Amino acid sequence: MKIGVVVFPGSNCDHDAYWAIKHNLGINAEFLFHKEHDLKGCDAIILPGGFSYGDYLRSGAIARFSPIMKEVIEFANSGGLVIGICNGFQILCESGLLPGALLRNRDLRFISKFIHIRIERGDTIFTGELNRGDVLRIPIAHGEGNYHADKATLQRLEENDQIIFTYCDPKGNVSEDTNPNGSQLNIAGIVNEAGNVLGMMPHPERACDSVLGSTDGVGIFRSLITAREEVAV
Repeated sequence: MKIGVVVFPGSNCDHDAYWAIKHNLGINAEFLFHKEHDLKGCDAIILPGGFSYGDYLRSGAIARFSPIMKEVIEFANSGGLVIGICNGFQILCESGLLPGALLRNRDLRFISKFIHIRIERGDTIFTGELNRGDVLRIPIAHGEGNYHADKATLQRLEENDQIIFTYCDPKGNVSEDTNPNGSQLNIAGIVNEAGNVLGMMPHPERACDSVLGSTDGVGIFRSLITAREEVAV
């Protein structure tokens, strides 16, 4: 299996994702640069965090039009597995692969700290190694992580069980007090209707090594790897 990590001008979590995949999980990883038109046979794609193209206009708005995204969009629409983390989540929304948008944080400040998220589904490609109700301790680092969508979209997300991560306390309680950025429904991560594209604001790649303070992100990547290997068999 090989996982591609897209590198945009301004990406700053690309090496974190590469290290987590290659060294923490022992899976082949390859950087894919924004000007390329080839996904190089990768079995899954990660759009990493950072400030792609300086976050001019809106976060992810310019990256959405980069050459590599044409390939990523086609890959996703054909069933390919894609994870967008932080800025990658913003890019997925800008590209139309996920609904909604990420707005400025509620308090208009950049937030960088460990938070907790609750697993709302344990039967997805990205949570198959986890259980519903599990609580993960994972860091966030964003200024525009406030998930927003209209009422009809939020209703569809709930009805289709597309919300798979919500902000919570260490015991799994979800409330306004556990919401770090103002996201509607305490949303920390969603999938598309087909279930093959994940967008999440927390950084699981920064929680794959005990030296970083948590290994709770491993389960998300391990779920992806297991799901892809099962399909290959």
